[in-house]
Amino acid sequence: MKSAVVEGGAGSAPCAPSREADIGDKIYQLVKDIFPFCRSVAGEGVRETLRRLKQEIDLVIREVPSGTEVYDWTIPREWTVRDAFIRNASGDKVLDFRACNLHVLNHSAPIHARMPLRELRDHIFTLPDQPDRIPYRKSAYAESWGFCMAHRQLMALPDGDYEAVIDSSLEDGSLSYGEYLHVGASDEEVLLSSHICHPSLANDNCSGLALLTLLARHLAGQRTRYSYRFIFAPGTIGALAWLARNEANTKRIRHGLVVSCVGDGGGPTYKKSRRGSAFVDRAAGHVLRHASPGSAILDFSPYGYDERQFCSPGFNLPVGLFQRSLFGTFPEYHTSADNLDFVQPEHLASSYSMIQAILCVIENNFTPVGTLLKGERQLGRHGLYVGGDGAPAMQSANMAMLWTLNLADGNHTLLDIAERADMPFAELLSVARRLQAHGLLEP
Repeated sequence: MKSAVVEGGAGSAPCAPSREADIGDKIYQLVKDIFPFCRSVAGEGVRETLRRLKQEIDLVIREVPSGTEVYDWTIPREWTVRDAFIRNASGDKVLDFRACNLHVLNHSAPIHARMPLRELRDHIFTLPDQPDRIPYRKSAYAESWGFCMAHRQLMALPDGDYEAVIDSSLEDGSLSYGEYLHVGASDEEVLLSSHICHPSLANDNCSGLALLTLLARHLAGQRTRYSYRFIFAPGTIGALAWLARNEANTKRIRHGLVVSCVGDGGGPTYKKSRRGSAFVDRAAGHVLRHASPGSAILDFSPYGYDERQFCSPGFNLPVGLFQRSLFGTFPEYHTSADNLDFVQPEHLASSYSMIQAILCVIENNFTPVGTLLKGERQLGRHGLYVGGDGAPAMQSANMAMLWTLNLADGNHTLLDIAERADMPFAELLSVARRLQAHGLLEP
């Protein structure tokens, strides 16, 4: 695999803010670019999306043949859809796949038939409680055919015969996923994963794909302590395919995040790994507590996204789930309202910043030791005391140094100190570096 190789040595790249001040706008633009592609579990829509991501990073695209067994699952046939519509007796289209790719049941079998509305209704999915929105529905593992439309539109259709056309095919081919490895000083890895199987849903999950792609681009060429593996794979089956091919490599994974729904204004939300006390769980909890008073830290459950596969008992990897609004809890979820208006650059930028902060903790945590442990250091003597008018920022800087020096006894990591002091890790890291530079602290 082609990789971004960097020199060894503990790094701080994830802590450094992106040099792109408009990172939220750039993530949004990539969301906008990949939004129209009609993705499914297996097919050209996923490849088209991966090729667009490959323009940003040195992504390796891998293929797993249809029919391949991956644990208790089987790689399905590829789905190709060329057109789909419903036409009334006058020849007018009352539903058109070309207007919105959610209009067809994802992975639908082909159909070309004329039938009365009462029969056609059995193959049309709607949302009665959200009558103006088109639902997202799929049928990848049990062959079926169908359409999705706004409930109000369906109710307005007069009785009569309609022509139903889904010009699609289900054929042996392969499932595609993308993989990018940023090589750090160690072969121990941080896993970052985002699902790529949903069609035109901006938050779920064009936002996760775009954010991780630009994060990978930011890391490229920088020194890091860990290696960082990015996976862009169809939900569930794609993660299982990667695991089946990489069982030996999973032993290198020390920390991990599944990323989805990161473009809306809710949350943020973090779901813990199955272990519940993995370091990534501590790091994410610490960052979110300081980033937003409305953040939610949830215990693991075996329902959600691909953290379920990485945390299955045979692997039990330290992988959590990072989101803004929790899946299934916002009304736009899996509907046509999850569009380009629902995600915003400022929320994408905020999510990017929080994920960077989590990686900063993972990358830079260490156990500091003071060079003099008897008595309190006289900060002024070393040019470190922040004087002035006693403003909160000055008091905070002095307290950060005092906390760090007091707990730098070889028994506390920097995250331990940040939690005890109730201060952001990044602030304590900056202070620790200053203390090291003045000879008051050593790792």
